[in-house]
Amino acid sequence: MGLKHGKYVYIQLNKGKYVKARVLKGVKDTDPEKYIVIGPITNRPPYTAKIVKVEELPSTVREKVLEDVYKL
Repeated sequence: MGLKHGKYVYIQLNKGKYVKARVLKGVKDTDPEKYIVIGPITNRPPYTAKIVKVEELPSTVREKVLEDVYKL
C-alpha cells in the first residue's frame, strides 16, 4: 500500500528505527508543526516509503519530532 502521494514519510531516528509522520505541505520547512508523528517506532518501513533522516531536519523540527516520538 502506498503512502498517499507524499502525505506521509518515515523518519529514520537511528539505524533500524523509523517512525511514520504526516507532512503538512503548506507549512514552512523550519516550522516545528510540519511533521506530525503518527505511528509507533518500527524497524521495517514499506519499500515505497520516502525516508527522511532526523539529522537532515532543522533543529527546532528535530526536537519536536523526537519529543513526540518518545512521548508515545
